[in-house]
Amino acid sequence: MKYKSTRGRSAEVNAAEAIIKGIAPDGGLFVPCEMPHVTAEFVEGLVPLTYRERAARVLSLFLADYTTDEISGCIERAYGGGKFDTDKVAPIRDVGDTTVLELWHGPTSAFKDMALQLLPQLMSVALKKTGEKREILILVATSGDTGKAALAGFADAEQIKIMVFYPDGGVSPIQRLQMVTQAGGNVSVVAVRGNFDDAQSGVKKIFGDKPFNDKLDAANVKLSSANSINWGRLVPQIVYYFSAYADMIGAGKIKNGDEVNYTVPTGNFGNILAGYYAKRMGLPVGRLICASNKNNVLTDFIRTGKYDKNREFYKTISPSMDILISSNLERLLYHVTDADTVRGYMDALAAGGSYTVSSDVLAKIDETFWAGCDDDDATKAIIKSVYDENGYVLDTHTAVAWGVAHEYMNETHDARPMVVVSTASPYKFSASVLDALGVDVEGDDPFVALDALEKKNSVKAPKGLSSLRGAKVLHDKTCDKDAMENTVFDFVK
Repeated sequence: MKYKSTRGRSAEVNAAEAIIKGIAPDGGLFVPCEMPHVTAEFVEGLVPLTYRERAARVLSLFLADYTTDEISGCIERAYGGGKFDTDKVAPIRDVGDTTVLELWHGPTSAFKDMALQLLPQLMSVALKKTGEKREILILVATSGDTGKAALAGFADAEQIKIMVFYPDGGVSPIQRLQMVTQAGGNVSVVAVRGNFDDAQSGVKKIFGDKPFNDKLDAANVKLSSANSINWGRLVPQIVYYFSAYADMIGAGKIKNGDEVNYTVPTGNFGNILAGYYAKRMGLPVGRLICASNKNNVLTDFIRTGKYDKNREFYKTISPSMDILISSNLERLLYHVTDADTVRGYMDALAAGGSYTVSSDVLAKIDETFWAGCDDDDATKAIIKSVYDENGYVLDTHTAVAWGVAHEYMNETHDARPMVVVSTASPYKFSASVLDALGVDVEGDDPFVALDALEKKNSVKAPKGLSSLRGAKVLHDKTCDKDAMENTVFDFVK
């Protein structure tokens, strides 16, 4: 299995090289040169297996240059050892007549753990396989959850350093505490004066700055990424779509071959794109419903064909989706067009902040995707109604997905089973959830809110969050968006 760039101007590489590089030399994203295809028998064979065993079967289709033992070892180190609070790793749960896929049982209580516990393992093996001797610097821009999950995964990893940039004031108090208290001799966390798109654009600029990369190379440092632009971040996410489908078969909810719809709260488009890859592989996926908050650039694109980031940026109660530049959309565009067309779109986006696809391209996207959005008021109402009716506490991002999923079903009358992808523990956003439930909490202490939510919720607060109480702040740097390169070099020199 080889990988090529979405922009068509870089040489093909194997999986290990793609994972180390993170982003292609021409600025594009790595995609498989060919899509593996699975049979109904393959899917049926997953039903009796554990999550780790399912992961090994799916990942082996993409990581052809990794041995079976290497893949199994990476998976065991990622998902074993009690890192997840359930042996199922990514369980499905009935909430009323809706199936919820819970992806937040890992060490940082967010779906990013599903990939970012595995990526460091894949990268460590890749370094040995390729004989890379330089130190790898992982650069991450985060809207909240990726940062902590990446820090936790890469902390004290051999031959690797990690630097995380997050928008100052643009993450929840708990998300911020998770990052700034992270221990490790190889980690750095920096707040950027600006929003997530400023941080993400700054990181992309650093990757594309050849003189700066030459400067790093002279210091024996090579850049890589833990954002979902890295194929090693994206490929583990394909697994849980297969796993959820297998669990639904096992629970008697569906028969093998029945199509299932998935609604995904979406910011950078990586999570939902993994579902698209599962569908392309042959998993019986019906529609993928893209759920956005008030920053609804993806909703507008999927409905109209025009991607336009030239709009007001909103800080919402679902901050991990406060994104106007969805990087992984480039991969989807490649799969429905070609490299030349993608370069044109990306050049237009860089120059003017927008591009428009043809009606034929939009029709191809519409075959699989549907999109909707909810603002904060609607999100709060959904949290309260689901709690009142089912006693289940949604986080603010999953609530957006819940609302859009039911909007889709009401509008289209699509009777296929629906899975709502739940991306975070509600405790990461305790104050907003409590506000939705009509519970007043005095002051802005996140642990007062966490304790109050625990009284309402049948599920206890995750240890990884409650243990932050009194944790020492180890990172207090802030920089302007134009000073990110200097900040990076100061860290590695």
